[in-house]
Amino acid sequence: MRLGGYAGNGGGAAGPIHNPGSGERLLNLALERYGVWLRSTVVCLCGALGVVSADATEIPLAVSLLVPALLACGVRLCSLRRPLPFPLPLALLWTLDAAVVVLTGLSQPVLGGVGADAMVEAIIGICVITFQHEWATRPVAAAALAASGTAACAMGDVLSSPGHGPEPAELVRIVVLAGLSRAAYLIVRAQARAADRSAALRAAARREAEVAAARRATEREYLATLHDTASATLLMVSQGDARDWSWLPPRARQDLEALSAVPGFEAGSVDLAALLGCVPEGTGGEGEALVQLKTRIDGPLAVPSGPGLAIFNGVREAVTNVARHSGVREAELRAWTEKDGAVVVELSDAGRGFDPRSVPPRRRGISGSVIGRMHAVGGTATVTSHPGTGTRVRWRWHTRARPPGTGHEAQPADLPRPTRAGAHTAVARLIRRQLLHGARLAALLIGLLSQFILSLQQITAHQSAYRPAWAQTAAFVCLAAVAACGAAFLLRGRQIPPRVRAWSLASVLTVSAVCAFTLAPERLTGPQDWAFGLVGWHALFLLADLPVRAFAAFLGAHVGINAIAVLLSGAPTAAESAAMGIAAITTCGFQLSVGILLTRLLHGTAPAAGDEAARVEELRTRERIHEDMQRDHKERYRALTATTVPLLMGLGHGVLSPHDEEVRLRCGVEAARMRRLFAESDAVSDPLLNELRACVEVAEHQGVAVSLAVRGRPGEVPREVRRALIDPVVVTLGRTRSTARVTVVWTSHEVRVSVVGTDCADGRATGEASPSPGPATAADVSVTRTARGGSVWVEASWSKRAAPEVDLT
Repeated sequence: MRLGGYAGNGGGAAGPIHNPGSGERLLNLALERYGVWLRSTVVCLCGALGVVSADATEIPLAVSLLVPALLACGVRLCSLRRPLPFPLPLALLWTLDAAVVVLTGLSQPVLGGVGADAMVEAIIGICVITFQHEWATRPVAAAALAASGTAACAMGDVLSSPGHGPEPAELVRIVVLAGLSRAAYLIVRAQARAADRSAALRAAARREAEVAAARRATEREYLATLHDTASATLLMVSQGDARDWSWLPPRARQDLEALSAVPGFEAGSVDLAALLGCVPEGTGGEGEALVQLKTRIDGPLAVPSGPGLAIFNGVREAVTNVARHSGVREAELRAWTEKDGAVVVELSDAGRGFDPRSVPPRRRGISGSVIGRMHAVGGTATVTSHPGTGTRVRWRWHTRARPPGTGHEAQPADLPRPTRAGAHTAVARLIRRQLLHGARLAALLIGLLSQFILSLQQITAHQSAYRPAWAQTAAFVCLAAVAACGAAFLLRGRQIPPRVRAWSLASVLTVSAVCAFTLAPERLTGPQDWAFGLVGWHALFLLADLPVRAFAAFLGAHVGINAIAVLLSGAPTAAESAAMGIAAITTCGFQLSVGILLTRLLHGTAPAAGDEAARVEELRTRERIHEDMQRDHKERYRALTATTVPLLMGLGHGVLSPHDEEVRLRCGVEAARMRRLFAESDAVSDPLLNELRACVEVAEHQGVAVSLAVRGRPGEVPREVRRALIDPVVVTLGRTRSTARVTVVWTSHEVRVSVVGTDCADGRATGEASPSPGPATAADVSVTRTARGGSVWVEASWSKRAAPEVDLT
């Protein structure tokens, strides 16, 4: 059996272009090397035996023919080097391979004798077998080389026996060997392709999951950045009265820079100790005092920039929380490296403390800016606090593992988890399993076809040579039964049970003994011995999944039985020993090399294919993540350019004044829109009501008394429709000064969201009174607005019957 192909030859015959996967490509490469080495070894050994057995007068001529063949093999061995010092054209390689078989065939009449015939037939037989795999991707070239080998063998027969034609049986045997070799390769290649397809499908599913996880992580980072920058700035402006706003322009410009940066694309490493030294001591306006930080940092702390920036941004937000909520103006910041290599940062204060479990999900300072950021980069952040005992926030990041968090820690359900770890091992196991199954099927096919094409003709033609003949016939039937039993398991994709394998191996070894002792010793390994080269294939598909030493032990027992049968009748002559040695090399030695090759494929090629597939998958995943993050960032920034970006630009460059009431109202509307955006990521049963409550909370912070009423049973509303329904409410609440009433009405066919605001500033001149146009707004959501005096009534409605099938997330 020969499994392999000449991977260096490029494409195959005419037909659709096939891009081989890592399993198929490395299979072809490994089997090309195997074929060239095996062929060269057989040519050297058998050629040496042929020269030894030749007449002394013919040795110089025989050497003159065999040495060029050996040199051609040497050049082919050099061509296996990767990369080649200089490229060898395919025509030259094909010519060298053809020269081997032609020169070997021409040496047959020079050597003379039965030993020469066996030597030439053995070399050409091995060559036509290996050619099918060395040139597997060019089957026409492989077929032409097989034809050249057959013609060279026939020419040698004619020249060595003038007046007699070539032996048809031997020529048929060479053709059959070439066909079986090609069929075996196609079987194993099909299994390798199946493994590559399965691995590609798994990799695609894994890639989609990783891309989705990366996009979710980037979205969380974006929302955290939005919360810490633009949202906080606009909310402070909307709540401001007579303050010193000197801090506002530089902060607005910094917010613009943060929003325009693409999150998730940090590269290299940073010194976390240096970053922590730049943490601002609190943020805010004139009314918020700075926090005095007592730092104890054991640096330097080299970490990748992604985790480093996540910790830095989280610490900055935590310090801001200390300034706003703790009631103290001192905090301690520590950072160190633990014995296992983990980097730990801790911020603690002795303030009033709080219960982390009582924080509403819509508050993003802890869940998004602190904990969510660390989860996104594979680390942990914990918040430990109790009323009256202060607060401790701890960040921990490790390169190898994500340790379990302690304390009251949020656990988002959709955090990205490491999925590539061990992926190459799974691919290697898959390829190994497929290659093993293909190799066993190929060995079974070779055994069956050889038995019923070649061996059946031998046993039928030489019945008179067997003593007794019925024993040889029974042995033939026994081998067929073993093959049929193995096929019953392998064709169904099942493993051969150990007990069945043991009985089958015992039967095959018994066949070897029966055939050896019921045939004359001088005829062993000759044309009458149909079993000597056959039993090894039956043993191979039985032992393929075991270490190669088990198969080598079987072949040793098989050769030993035949050697005992020969020695019991007396010592053989030198010519007989040479012929038997050639037969042993070209059959059992060849079969052992196949077993060694199979071990190499299973334990060398399969893991290498898994590693290569994992590298390709990682590269494609990174490309997809990069493309999707760029696209998502452009879409997010485009959504901000209509409202938020102009506000920040105006505030940052002094065009808009925070003392202007209209500017403050616009900032309040934008802050509420951002809070609604933050609420989109919450896992709740009623997203519409959750997002609406987030907007109501912002209005309540502005001093507006809001009452919220819900009528009917909530149902599913697409995200874009929710945005269009809530946006008119956001605008109205943002411009209301005293009281407002919000009502949500669910019916079987419609969803209505309305708001009545009293003492409401008219914002139609600014374009704030209507929602930003979008697909859902234009197609499905209708908005009605009525103003009377200082009161405004706005209602947005969505008809379920007219709704298309859209994303509900």
